[in-house]
Amino acid sequence: METGGSGNIRASLELLWGTGERPSRGPKPALSLDRIVQAAVEIADAEGLDGVSMRRLSTALDVGTMSLYRYVPGKAELLDLMLDRVQGEALEPSPVQAADWRAAVASMARGYLHLYRRHPWLLRVNQARTVLGPSSLRSLEAALVPLQGMGLSDPELISVIISVQSFAGGIARMEIDADEAAKETGLSHEEFWRQQTPFLERAMASGEFPRTAALSEDAFATGFDHFAFGLERLLDGLEVLVARRAGRRPDGW
Repeated sequence: METGGSGNIRASLELLWGTGERPSRGPKPALSLDRIVQAAVEIADAEGLDGVSMRRLSTALDVGTMSLYRYVPGKAELLDLMLDRVQGEALEPSPVQAADWRAAVASMARGYLHLYRRHPWLLRVNQARTVLGPSSLRSLEAALVPLQGMGLSDPELISVIISVQSFAGGIARMEIDADEAAKETGLSHEEFWRQQTPFLERAMASGEFPRTAALSEDAFATGFDHFAFGLERLLDGLEVLVARRAGRRPDGW
């Protein structure tokens, strides 16, 4: 697992908040920091973070490896820039009115889910100490604005965002891990469970697991939308809290 903020933090911040370009005379340089970061993200999307190296990046950009170091000190700082780049995709300024916090939270959850699906490598990064750049803060601002009408304290609003992001990340991780397992083993999900069927049938017939044996045939149906179900329950729970703070009963109660 890679770790954000593990390089030269000052260098990362200067690149994120400054021009990120070294002034040079003569013809316009073929490279730019923006182009380097975008290429790194594309490699990570296609090959995972293990595929991102300064050598691999130089090949993709058709430049000498040492040319990259004129723009970014190394992979650790590059990762900080990559994180800020993609995190800015999660939440665009929402047209949802501040009073409709439920729709805003649902939109936020879907935004995070789609973000992880587009960039599955994000779930392999330790972001406990993320270096915050302009894109990350714009995303946070976009998340906070429509939540103001919930009547919660600032720490609670941040907790709402953390809860939603964690929920979406958990669903995305389940999907991504399943896909990676199939690719790495060459065994489809159907074949994987088919091989276990005789053993599971004997276990269910043993009487040792009565509640599990009583589950309906569609209990583990792949068509069930766990994300939609979980999101509605999360929203319902928040509705109770918002109503309590406002001194009223939740809608429909």
